[in-house]
Amino acid sequence: MKKTFLQAEWRKLAMANYAVDKQLLGPYLPQHTELDLWNGICYVSLVGFMFLDTKVRGLRIPFHTNFEEVNLRFYVRYNDNGEWKRGVVFIKEIVPKPSLTFVANTLYKEKYETMPMRHFWQMTDDRLIVEYQWRKRTWNSISVVANKEPHKIDDGSEEEFITEHYWGYTKIGDKRTAEYGVEHPRWEVYQTIEHTIDVDFGDVYGPSFGFLRTETPVSVFLAEGSEIQVKEGRVL
Repeated sequence: MKKTFLQAEWRKLAMANYAVDKQLLGPYLPQHTELDLWNGICYVSLVGFMFLDTKVRGLRIPFHTNFEEVNLRFYVRYNDNGEWKRGVVFIKEIVPKPSLTFVANTLYKEKYETMPMRHFWQMTDDRLIVEYQWRKRTWNSISVVANKEPHKIDDGSEEEFITEHYWGYTKIGDKRTAEYGVEHPRWEVYQTIEHTIDVDFGDVYGPSFGFLRTETPVSVFLAEGSEIQVKEGRVL
């Protein structure tokens, strides 16, 4: 059994999901994996959330226990001796702490970038408001207004597809791929009332993703999240 590398809570995950041409993701696809589609749709997702009570190998690192993250990701699967593992690949992960970026990029060949970040959570009598912001040249943001009572995810739904990927894959060369597992219970989601996305995708994620700035997402939803464990990985 793999040892736990990281423990934390991932909370209030704002997820905006876009349908894209499969060819867009070819350069980012790790060796040994293939794109994972839902009803024939190839998705990329913009995801903002909070890391809370973070521990690395059981230890809390001062000033690095609670922080925002925003990532752009897509979905893959890997056939491991007849067992299909469904996972995610990150195009970029944005965090506010330079040390997180240094460790992730240097030791694990991830694609982190440090930017100023902030978040806003508010609960009213009948609504939950969640917003994440990050700044490159200008401030970017994703915000969701939702009903404050979460509900279970339906089997076979788009929400299930987006949230139920329990492996991470990282391209570390033309022929090498890093794999790690993520464990968490099945999440609940809040019904979205409205959302606002103000992101310069070309500036933040590169020119090939610039078209997303004017693209309408297929869906936007807010997941409550849970405690999570990231397991030590291996190289395929």
